[in-house]
Amino acid sequence: MNTNLNKKGAADINFKILTATIFIGFLIFGFSENIKGPAIPKLQAEFALSELHIGLLLALNSLGYLLACSYTGWLVKKIGIKTTTILCFATMSFAGVLIYFAPNYILFSGSYFVMYLGNGMLEISLGIMAATIFTKNTGTMMNLSHFFYGLSSMIAPLLSTSLMGFSFADKMLGWRGMYLIVLSFSLIPIIPALLSAFPKEDKNNHERISLKDFIKDPTPWLILTILSFGVIAEMSVGGWLVNFLEKSYSFKSTAAAGVLSGFFLCFMLARLLFGPFIDRIGFVKSILISSCFSGVSIVISILIGKPAIFLLAIAGFGIAPIYPTVMALMAKIFKNNIETALTFTLTLMGITIVIGNLLIGAITDSFKAIYTHYLGAAAGIRIGYSAGYMFVGLCCMICFGAAMVLYHKLKKNNSLY
Repeated sequence: MNTNLNKKGAADINFKILTATIFIGFLIFGFSENIKGPAIPKLQAEFALSELHIGLLLALNSLGYLLACSYTGWLVKKIGIKTTTILCFATMSFAGVLIYFAPNYILFSGSYFVMYLGNGMLEISLGIMAATIFTKNTGTMMNLSHFFYGLSSMIAPLLSTSLMGFSFADKMLGWRGMYLIVLSFSLIPIIPALLSAFPKEDKNNHERISLKDFIKDPTPWLILTILSFGVIAEMSVGGWLVNFLEKSYSFKSTAAAGVLSGFFLCFMLARLLFGPFIDRIGFVKSILISSCFSGVSIVISILIGKPAIFLLAIAGFGIAPIYPTVMALMAKIFKNNIETALTFTLTLMGITIVIGNLLIGAITDSFKAIYTHYLGAAAGIRIGYSAGYMFVGLCCMICFGAAMVLYHKLKKNNSLY
């Protein structure tokens, strides 16, 4: 009896340590992804970079991220999830050292590339870990994990600015010191990772399938569609909302930023609070409800105009649960093939996001040019940016459509989650 209690107590402690590793990992992920905003003008000035150089730098980052997504699942199978996770954090910390000492743009770009290799590896390994240990209340735990990513993403620009302006021994830390310190935080989750016992890999491979067979099933493609367009909508708000409000409605910068802050507040509250409801309602139904809500909110707001701007902020309640809930769904559907599922989905998702952002820009420019010709510059700008942002709402509705198809498919096969 005491032996069983001791085993249960040890298992509970180990679960808490693993959970802490995941939560801290998502905090680190959010910091590393979002400290670049205030730093880019500083490093651009130091290296005398053109906008093309910055564009190439960001493109190289995306390449590193996609490359890491493509091989991390294989790496987990070869060396295990524990070693891979520790390697992720160590890589990101090492990237901070490389960035600090980078003497020129070329070596700095290489250092940044290493950091994004770590980021891509981290997203895959955290996804595999979460799918493995969060077998109960999966929706709640997945949404809570991604809440920590949202929290650090919100804090990151403020932290970046504060650290760059901090003086130590009469010398400013600057962007180099800022990167060194923030990426050194990656060493912290290595401690709980080393102390914990990670779930052992199931050596029974009879249910595992190859990537070739995996992609023949329409289910992964439906999930990819939901996830990709959900993330396009999520990321596009940060990139386009302020610009849309300033150009279409002549909002002042502070007012436009206030709407964006309202969106992120709703976004964080949704991930913090909605998890238990998602577990109760079901993952696919939750995706249906949240994607429809956000899509309708955005479309109605643009059609009505200024009086309905608040709907662009509350759309965060619908956009926020899509990504973590899809991850929870994948953990259930692809339980025995989670490495393959994450590698396939996140790699193609990254490519789709790039295309999606290009589409928003192309739609905006096309409508602006057409309506400027017929109605004048002011109307062209307003309609162009409205059309571009309408695509964000369309992305949510595409999520809804794909989720509807997935719902009927899973229900027909008696495998609805």
